[in-house]
Amino acid sequence: MKLRLAFPQGELLAELGDSPAARALAEAAPFESRAQTWGEEVYFTTPVSLPRDKDARQVVEPGSVCFWPEGDALALPFGRTPISTDERPKLASPCNVLGRLDDYSLLRKVRAGDKVRVEKA
Repeated sequence: MKLRLAFPQGELLAELGDSPAARALAEAAPFESRAQTWGEEVYFTTPVSLPRDKDARQVVEPGSVCFWPEGDALALPFGRTPISTDERPKLASPCNVLGRLDDYSLLRKVRAGDKVRVEKA
């Protein structure tokens, strides 16, 4: 399952696994939100509210597509966050890892307040 994430700077393609969270996001698409940034992470709220998975993780690889249950948000880490202890992203709290971005270099150009549109790809 794939989602297209459209920012003013360009588009990203998210490849998601088959999980309840991924299906819920795909069913909610299309939707729009406003990007926020936290260190080298872009995140934005979604119309989806889901519990934390048993295998939720706080330290993830750059380019992971994560659902942050506490904020009903998608988190797209691409490097260090303010609480990272090494080069890997450390999220604010454990998140459900849904998949990967094909290329996350565009995230470096996204600014807080930028509009993002999420659609099925």
